[in-house]
Amino acid sequence: MHNLPDSANRLHYQGIYPCPICRVGQIQGMPLMDAMACEACRHIFVADLEQQLLKMTDRQPPLTWRWNGKTWVGAHLQGVEWGWVTWIFAAVFVILPATLIGVAAYTFPPTPGSRLAWLPLVWTGLTFLFHLAVIIWLLMEFYQFPLRVYLRTRRRRLLRR
Repeated sequence: MHNLPDSANRLHYQGIYPCPICRVGQIQGMPLMDAMACEACRHIFVADLEQQLLKMTDRQPPLTWRWNGKTWVGAHLQGVEWGWVTWIFAAVFVILPATLIGVAAYTFPPTPGSRLAWLPLVWTGLTFLFHLAVIIWLLMEFYQFPLRVYLRTRRRRLLRR
């Protein structure tokens, strides 16, 4: 595929491409429309053929990807920037509660040999995991990643082997 001319790798409505959202399905042109759809996650896209962009139309504001000839690059929202402050807040949301609980458990340890001596360590770990799960869930909702479709398609492919 590397030896093909540049026009063969360009985005067009007659081609079949990997889905940039679910990453397991394929998108292709919809009949009688200037749009593309994924056969797995059912999202609808509109292509800007001159700029080699793909926009997800069933979301407002739309996510945008650029086709580089082999894969999709970037998932950007028009008018939305993820700055370093957002990532710092996410890290603090995950680390601070677990740290507070861990410091409290270290400062006031349970009686050695008691039945619930394991609880502070487990509580600290669960706090970290659940706060991390909240951040991951928010990212998946923001980018509308269809986890159920992804897992179902992966399971089907594994069963076919």
